[in-house]
Amino acid sequence: MYRYRSVVNLCVFIIIVGLAYNSEYNPFMMKEAKTLSQAIKTEDVLYKEIQDKSTDLKDPPQNAYIDDVWKKTPGRNGLIVNLDKSYEKMKEEGQYNESLLVYEQKSPEISIKDLAASPIYRGHPEKNMVAFLINVSWGAEFIPEIVNILKENKVKATFFIEGKWAKDNSELVKMIDEQDHVIGNHAYNHPDMARISNQSIFEQINQTNEIIEAITGETPEWFAPPSGSFNDQVVLTAHQLKMETILWTVDTIDWKNPSVSVMINRVNSKIHPGATILMHPTSSIANNLGALIKNIKDQDYKISTIEKLLSEER
Repeated sequence: MYRYRSVVNLCVFIIIVGLAYNSEYNPFMMKEAKTLSQAIKTEDVLYKEIQDKSTDLKDPPQNAYIDDVWKKTPGRNGLIVNLDKSYEKMKEEGQYNESLLVYEQKSPEISIKDLAASPIYRGHPEKNMVAFLINVSWGAEFIPEIVNILKENKVKATFFIEGKWAKDNSELVKMIDEQDHVIGNHAYNHPDMARISNQSIFEQINQTNEIIEAITGETPEWFAPPSGSFNDQVVLTAHQLKMETILWTVDTIDWKNPSVSVMINRVNSKIHPGATILMHPTSSIANNLGALIKNIKDQDYKISTIEKLLSEER
């Protein structure tokens, strides 16, 4: 009996200790502590100053829209001040310091995917980024060098690849994909998309999607009509296939084999925030791409894929 009582007493003791320990992690107590901490912050002079000044520093999100000239245009995330994180960074100094403000991005209500079928020419006009669009239906011999230059310069591009070319050059398509470039659709055999039947439009895009998916495991989300030729049906068909139709705002005219100075001067005269820069796998691009990248970066533009350019991220 004595042993039994000892065991019972020991169990009761353990339970009491356990309850006392767990009370430190009681969710109700934690909630009260958090509420008290927040109340103290809101009475803090520094916290109130951050709160007051952050009102004027808000940059509201901008919705995607269809422009009369530039057609479908992506939105842009807004910026709001994170009061708690900003306070935590400033409280060591004990005074307000605008450079220590912590911002968070806020998504717009309407994204580019919410808009009706319409072509895309550019990114957001305030986004300090450009995208290289490399249309591929020939020039296999220049692809490895171009991909290597992009790698050396830490640049990702978007390759719009013709279906027939992809079928004949699957290893090059794999190489492009393995370097994390975005692969888009450039129709099957470079037709004038504005002059073919509705059924042919579908077949040109869909067949190329199937070929690229078989090689890379991913279905393209972006379509670039050959020679930039399209009509409403082309854009609608791509839209129905859950794809966006991509055009360009800056042409390198690499097919004219320009010198590096001519190409750079041409790009400089046309470049703008959100620019889409057209090029092809040519000797001119293979020879001048490194200099072109340096020139663009020297103007404080980021260079990325069409996917990144059209995202709402700042």
